[in-house]
Amino acid sequence: MNENVIFVRELRGNGFSGDEVARMVTRGELVRIRRGAYVRPPAESTDPFGELRDSHRRLIDATLPQLHPRAVLSHGSAAVLHGLPLFPAMLDTVHVTRDRQGGGVRRRTLRVHGSALRDVDRCVVGDLLTTSLARTVTDLARCLPYEQGVAVADAGLALRADPALLLEALDQARSWHGGPQARRVLAVADGRSESVGESFSRLTINQAGLPTPVLQLEVFDDHGVLIGRCDFAWPDRRTLGEFDGRVKYGRLRRPGETAEQAVHREKLREDALRDQGWQLARWTWDDLCRPGVIADRLTRAFARAGTPWGG
Repeated sequence: MNENVIFVRELRGNGFSGDEVARMVTRGELVRIRRGAYVRPPAESTDPFGELRDSHRRLIDATLPQLHPRAVLSHGSAAVLHGLPLFPAMLDTVHVTRDRQGGGVRRRTLRVHGSALRDVDRCVVGDLLTTSLARTVTDLARCLPYEQGVAVADAGLALRADPALLLEALDQARSWHGGPQARRVLAVADGRSESVGESFSRLTINQAGLPTPVLQLEVFDDHGVLIGRCDFAWPDRRTLGEFDGRVKYGRLRRPGETAEQAVHREKLREDALRDQGWQLARWTWDDLCRPGVIADRLTRAFARAGTPWGG
């Protein structure tokens, strides 16, 4: 259990009245997790999902005393522990699975799922019993919207989820709710995607009917020196595609380097890629809401490279 969770009985035992606790919450000195459970305000996180992850982990810690000893953290709660991408709707409650048929329970801060759990479907992360990475990916592939499920599955493969165990989990879930969708999700999952934005971009490119890109292509100069690794590439069309997430330049920064220096270095990299005869198309999160914009940028890049796309 996380020792940072403070229960109201402990506060009262230390002489704090209910009014004093309420004032501490108002002043921001305590954050209420659920009735009777509080934490100190969290430190700022560099994890792009850090706020969601920290908030839900506190909810898990505050809920643990209520859980049945054979309950296994699962779904979004397991995703928090495994370091998978997170989306707000999957974290509205603590999710656990019990090894039984049916018997699901939904409360305000707790969702109990009933389904078969083999030994291979369980593991321990830290000191918490949770569903395995393969089972967690499969459960979320069944339950999340398709695009989010793909992003989670991509990340699961990047975290070295065992493909054989994923296939076993898919087979086990074939008649469960969302089983067919899970198969569609895992059929297109690719562990080379390095962010949710890249996963969403890959689906957008596919839905636009554009040629399938190569992922994470390394581009070298005439002397064999690596210029850079690019998110998407169409080598036969001499075109590169890059998703620019809001945290991308933070990831690119080297020790001691300012954000401005990282941006300048990225510009030099882009110039070097163009010097090698590559066309470059970029897009952002906002562009993902307008898939026609991405398709237009790529088709124009293909045309500049002398390989127009007429599909």
